[in-house]
Amino acid sequence: MSPPARGPATPVNDRPWRRIAFAVLALLFLNSMLSFRDWWPTPGILPDHRLAPEFVLLCLALLAAVAWRGNLSPRTLSVFALVYLLLVLGRYADVTVHSLFGRPINLYWDGVQIPRFLWVSAQELAWWQSTAVLAAVGLLFGLLFCSLRWAIAVSARDAVPFALRTPWAWAITLASVLLVSANLAGVRATWPIVAKPVLPTYWRQAQLLATAFSPQRQASLLPASTAIDAAMAAAPGTVLGALGGRDVYLIMLESLGAVVYDDARADSALRASRERFAADIAAGGRQVVSAFFRSPTFAGGSDLTHLGLLSGMDLSDPMRHDVLLTTQRPTLNTLFRAHGYQTFGLYPALDWEWPERAFYGFDVFLARRDLGYAGPAMGFWQVPDQFSAARFEQLHPRSNSAPPRFVFFPTITCHLPFSPVPPYQPDWARVLGPQPFDAAEVRRAQAEQPNWLNMFPDFLRMVAYTYQWLGAYLRQPSPREAIYLLIGDHQPAANITGEAASWDVPVHIVSSDGELLDRFIAQGFQPGLEPPRQALGPLHTLTGMMLQAFSAAGHRPPPSLPLAQARP
Repeated sequence: MSPPARGPATPVNDRPWRRIAFAVLALLFLNSMLSFRDWWPTPGILPDHRLAPEFVLLCLALLAAVAWRGNLSPRTLSVFALVYLLLVLGRYADVTVHSLFGRPINLYWDGVQIPRFLWVSAQELAWWQSTAVLAAVGLLFGLLFCSLRWAIAVSARDAVPFALRTPWAWAITLASVLLVSANLAGVRATWPIVAKPVLPTYWRQAQLLATAFSPQRQASLLPASTAIDAAMAAAPGTVLGALGGRDVYLIMLESLGAVVYDDARADSALRASRERFAADIAAGGRQVVSAFFRSPTFAGGSDLTHLGLLSGMDLSDPMRHDVLLTTQRPTLNTLFRAHGYQTFGLYPALDWEWPERAFYGFDVFLARRDLGYAGPAMGFWQVPDQFSAARFEQLHPRSNSAPPRFVFFPTITCHLPFSPVPPYQPDWARVLGPQPFDAAEVRRAQAEQPNWLNMFPDFLRMVAYTYQWLGAYLRQPSPREAIYLLIGDHQPAANITGEAASWDVPVHIVSSDGELLDRFIAQGFQPGLEPPRQALGPLHTLTGMMLQAFSAAGHRPPPSLPLAQARP
């Protein structure tokens, strides 16, 4: 292809290799600004070698603009730089929010949270410090804008005219376009070569905001009613009548998937731990029934499971989850509070402001900082689940004079990378102090390093730890009875489950009320900790089953084998 008639001229006295070097540097810089990755678990970023789709789009736009207009005006360069800056900011938000919060960015919540965070932070600073911070942020944005504008100007002046008149440059451009097109089409083989695009993030946020403020679009995305809506409309005395004022604990067991049963190695390695767990349940005067359900997510995205269970909705589509958060639809929190329960959210994984908690509406919300853990940090998540359970009971002791409680407790210790495994402390009073473990145990645990190439052994040890602390927790005496639903939130990563693993998770119902457990058996559960292998359905359907069992008018099963005779 011949060069454009009005292309930028090249001074004869300029050094061509210097111009080439600057052009290559500019192109690499522009690509790196849209291909960087998160420095987990920090807000920092690291460079990435992959090709950024929007960088390819920029190159095509520059090719078209220079071929049509020749030299680009300063205003045109500024427009290109401003658009590219917005893409860079979108990339940063996409990778860091997911790294820090474990979820994609949600402008409906995060857009409100950012000004609030800045305002609260400013209250703790002197006026000159706040001014300095604002000046530094402004300077950073200015430098980034100028750097992008310089790189785009150099590319348009030196790289683009060369590409327009060079056949092999056209071939490289065509190959880049084909790679990006294949990536957008979902070809997994391109993932190591092409970075995640930014524009779909903006498009998704636009869809989310449009749906959030449109009742018609909400109605098309969310079900008209759920089991919770039906329960809210039922006669007050019947909805939770079978509970008799008992406490209800929903404990979400992080990464506890069907692999602990389906994989012969895992089943064999964990059998002794599971038998001890069953013995602990029996020693506490309780019985257990179990079943498999299908999680809405795999290896991550626990929020889809949590909110799906609390709302009784299928949230396998993340958009449905995000839109639900913008509504006032009732959840189990709403239902239990309407029937005199006090609702608790125990979230030891959270160590930051969580704006979505406004939707959940817990009466009492406890994040990591509220628990006051004074012991040694145990891995990425710092606080062992045993401490979180013990500290909650210390902060909010059960009393016969207090209202019944509904507790939602997503555990965190059994989370990727599954190492180090915290020591178990038999003395539950000691675990609350500044030295919860012996020094040798701490040194041994903190010396463990995550094995990113083979997580399977550490995963098994972490599950055994979960069975151990949970069993000991359930055998402790309590002034009043509670019903515990122990629910796996999703399968661990595929490097543990293997390829083509199911999305099934175990669910265990623990109670001293055999008649109540019979109601779950009538719906497909099986006595003991070994679930029947056929999943009963999607996990959100457990919400309706639970409410049916808790209802005073719930289904009464025919006489069957007594639970005590069927359990290990």
